Amino acid sequence: MSGSVEAYRSVSGHGPVSDETQILTFIVNGEEFGVDILRVQEIRGWSVPMPFPQAPAFVKGLINIRGDVVPIADLRERLGLPSQPHGQTTVIVILRVKQAGEERMLGVIVDAMSDVTNIPATSIRAVPTLQSGEQALARGIAVLDEKMITLLDVDAILGGAKLAA
Repeated sequence: MSGSVEAYRSVSGHGPVSDETQILTFIVNGEEFGVDILRVQEIRGWSVPMPFPQAPAFVKGLINIRGDVVPIADLRERLGLPSQPHGQTTVIVILRVKQAGEERMLGVIVDAMSDVTNIPATSIRAVPTLQSGEQALARGIAVLDEKMITLLDVDAILGGAKLAA
């Protein structure tokens, strides 16, 4: 099994590598991204979050999910892309992220949902090394026929920002 698969599975927070990984895929700026389905809490329609002034610019605010206050990050901006108006297909994907050994919820704004896909372990490739000041968000590239899906490390989305309890 390739080292990139093992690295992806280790950062996704799950045990031994299996023959397939099930991912939730979504679209941001016309490109397809995916996260381990086991890290997805729920998918919500777009709603404007309550502003949170002390947060990084890509954190658009907070929403209440059954009594839990959840920060909402614009994945487009976190990836260094220009902000766009939210449309009818915009959704918020609620993820379970790990920080300082604890699991918390984080919402990410994406342009549209795509699919739930099974990715064979043999289809996951290492991310090319690029010069960047940003902490790497990609932990692998899934190659399926002619399509490529960037697999994200959900724990790296906030970068250095910390989630409070």
